[in-house]
Amino acid sequence: MPETAVGARVTLRSIARTYASSSGQVQALAPTDLNIEPGEFVAIIGPSGCGKSTLLRIIAGLDSASGGTLDSGGNDRIAFVFQDAQLLPWRTVAANVALPFELGHGGIESADARKKAVADALAAVELSDAAHRYPAELSGGMRMRASIARALVTRPRLLLMDEPFAALDELTRNRLDERLRELWARDRFTVVFVTHSIGEAAFLAERAVVMSKRPGRIVHDARIDLPEARTTLLRGEASFAAASAVLLRALTEGAA
Repeated sequence: MPETAVGARVTLRSIARTYASSSGQVQALAPTDLNIEPGEFVAIIGPSGCGKSTLLRIIAGLDSASGGTLDSGGNDRIAFVFQDAQLLPWRTVAANVALPFELGHGGIESADARKKAVADALAAVELSDAAHRYPAELSGGMRMRASIARALVTRPRLLLMDEPFAALDELTRNRLDERLRELWARDRFTVVFVTHSIGEAAFLAERAVVMSKRPGRIVHDARIDLPEARTTLLRGEASFAAASAVLLRALTEGAA
């Protein structure tokens, strides 16, 4: 990437979300306070339907809160990675990664500078050799790496990820977890990562937020006691099992 990104601060105060349904009002998210420091990697886990994705979409500005206040540093430096790679099938990988520039994001006007930014983003996710291929020619893991490159190309201050690796096989998922962790350690953008996987949360994040069943509320918010430098082999260590056990306990109690 051309420069080191500076992570955004995210502050939520009494953020809540209520939906109207045929049976009346449904409270998806109880009033929630959360403060994320610049450059933190925070994982959010919780049972299905607890409001994890709702919270993420509110931070992204893709959904509106029913109450409370949010400060995410402005929407110009936020990137969102969905569970599906969401690549345009008629565009090459490089053209997909360049799409944010065409939509007016990133603040890079020069064609040469944009081309370099795309090349740097593809190199960061080890996809340089696939720049001129089309999504249909890629594996699931490669498509997701292209989606991450598209998110990184504008050098976001805040990267939001909603179960991006959930559909991948375990080995591919582990490799992408490791690569994402490396990119975060290098550039220190702020990451909020929603996952159902306790192991993924423990491996990736510096801090884990565990939510209860609906209406979602935070029942656990603590640092993950693991070394900063992490490789896939860490998953076989006793320290990793201990960190995962803490999250499992909180998740089990929150789902009760």
